[in-house]
Amino acid sequence: MARTSNFDQAQVHELLLQALETERGGIQVYTAAIKAAQNEDLKKEFQEYLEETRTHEEILTRVFQQLGMDTEEQSPGRRVVAHQGQSLVAAIEMAIESAEPAAAEIVAAECVVLAETKDHSNWELIGQVALKAKAEYADALKQAYQAVEKDEDHHLYHTKGWARELWIQSLGFPAVLPPPEEVKQVETAIGAARAEQARDEMLKRH
Repeated sequence: MARTSNFDQAQVHELLLQALETERGGIQVYTAAIKAAQNEDLKKEFQEYLEETRTHEEILTRVFQQLGMDTEEQSPGRRVVAHQGQSLVAAIEMAIESAEPAAAEIVAAECVVLAETKDHSNWELIGQVALKAKAEYADALKQAYQAVEKDEDHHLYHTKGWARELWIQSLGFPAVLPPPEEVKQVETAIGAARAEQARDEMLKRH
């Protein structure tokens, strides 16, 4: 694919600032979510995602070094991302303090989905930059994107499955736990849709 002549270096810079802040916030969100998790499989999953998120933060830090960027540079967008992350942590902590454990677990899963939605979007955009930007940026970002992409898909789609099934369980209906996305090792949006469609068959086999 041809690289564009309309490369906006300042906006790529902003994307990377937001992406690094999202990873840092994700570390805090997972740390809080682990405390709220009641299901042992979910707790183990969150612990794995926490370690992977720490790795993603390290990968982005290396990208900043390659591009000569300051990891502590602030921007209005980065401050918004930091605020969002802090708000998600506060929501989980509020639920732990004031709600039943099962309800707090659902809040934690939902907050992870919100955090991972932004994170997933960041990396999709980084993938676009890797394809289309000038060589300096493309070379630095391509390797990072390839190292992280599968983890990000896994985090988002699997946690969405957990949140859905925990909600269904709380409503008094049969749930598939671990969720179909986990059982089928979903890594794509199409795979996630197919896994959700397969849940009724999975319930029959339980």
